[in-house]
Amino acid sequence: MTSDEQAGLKAYVADLHVHTVLSPCAAVEMIPPLIVRQALAKGINLAAITDHNASANVRAVQGAAIDTDLAVLPGIELQTYEEVHLLCLFDTLVQLEAWQQVVDARLPPVRNYPKLFGEQFVVDETGRFIRREERLLTISADITLKEAVTHVARLGGLAIPAHVDRPAFSLFANLGFVPPDVPIAALDISCHITPSTAHSRFPQLGDYPLIRSGDVHHLGDFCPKTVFTMATPTLSEIRRAFLGQEGRSVTIRE
Repeated sequence: MTSDEQAGLKAYVADLHVHTVLSPCAAVEMIPPLIVRQALAKGINLAAITDHNASANVRAVQGAAIDTDLAVLPGIELQTYEEVHLLCLFDTLVQLEAWQQVVDARLPPVRNYPKLFGEQFVVDETGRFIRREERLLTISADITLKEAVTHVARLGGLAIPAHVDRPAFSLFANLGFVPPDVPIAALDISCHITPSTAHSRFPQLGDYPLIRSGDVHHLGDFCPKTVFTMATPTLSEIRRAFLGQEGRSVTIRE
C-alpha cells in the first residue's frame, strides 16, 4: 500500500473544461453518454461541464455518469465583460443554479442564429433532444472578472481563468496580466502547450498553480494531463491540492 493510499488519497485525472451540444461551437457528438464514455476511455475520472454562459446540460451529463467511475462537477464557462473566458466550478447544482440566475440577468438578450453561430441544444442524459436555447450564448455578460471571481467564491465555487495562453478570449490576451486585486487560485493552460513552454512564453504565470484542459468541443479533444492527488473529487480538495496541503497535490503531465 502506498503512502497516498494509507492517507486515503486517490489520483484523479481531470479535464475541467468540457462543452456539450448546448455550446454552439461544440460538435453534435458532444452528448452526455458519449462524453462520459470518451472521458473514461481517455483515463479521465473527473470532469467539469462548462458550456458557454449556460448550464442546462450539466444534470444530464451527471445522470449519464451514474454508476461509472467518472465524477462530474457542475460548471459554466463565463465570458466576462472584458471578454475573458472564466471557468466557474461548483460542487452542487444548487450553487450552479444560483450563479446561472446571475449570469442570465446580465447576459444581453441577443437571439441566436444557428446558421451563423451553431445550434444550442438542451438534451437529456441519453442525448435526446429537449429544446433549443434561443438566446445567443457566445457573448459577454455584463460581469467583470473581479465581480465574477468574487461572486463565484461567495457561492462556494471556484473560478479559474481559461486557456490563458490563447490569443483570444483569455486573461493574458485581453488584460496582459493577473490582476493583483482578483483572488485567483489557479490558471488554466491549453492541452497543446506544456507547462515548461507556457512558463517560458508567459512569465505572468508566476507561481500560480496550473491545470491543463482540453476545452473539449469534440470527443477527440479530451486532455488527460492534470492529475489531482486528493481524498474526494470536490472543490475543497482541489483547493487543498493547489495549496499542497496534507499530501494533496496537482501535477501537470508534459
